[in-house]
Amino acid sequence: MQRINSGGSVIINWFLKKFDELTNDELYDILKLRSEVFVVEQDCVYNDLDDRDKVAYHLFLKDLDEIVAVSRILPENTRFEEFSIGRLIVKKSHRGRGLSRLMMKKAIDFIINDLNQNKIRLSGQAYLTDYYISLGFKKVSDFYLEDGIDHFEFLYEK
Repeated sequence: MQRINSGGSVIINWFLKKFDELTNDELYDILKLRSEVFVVEQDCVYNDLDDRDKVAYHLFLKDLDEIVAVSRILPENTRFEEFSIGRLIVKKSHRGRGLSRLMMKKAIDFIINDLNQNKIRLSGQAYLTDYYISLGFKKVSDFYLEDGIDHFEFLYEK
């Protein structure tokens, strides 16, 4: 766990846990937030429970006891040949504070430095292309639909 000041007066607690290290409440709150954003807010019906959570690292942020941002880091040969980052969400009440950028940088740093990997691949929504490029990713695929939403694959190479 690391405490950081997120740019305002809010103190955020960062957690990075494997699936079997999550408490029941943490798992429930992660899945609840993903459902609130991906299913309800984005009006996208899809199967979020894809069994990949069981092999993932879960990076999340708590504001006091509330989970306000989540992402998951998948091992190589799970979704892609490379490690990948996905399911990144910041709760609506905490957007606009740079938390998604901080979370992505922390995930990239963990994969590159702690796991000694030199490539990260992700499937990102097309409207976020500039965001992923600003983090050092390159667009490496043609446009495709995933769950009815425009996506590209992006690759980060150290």
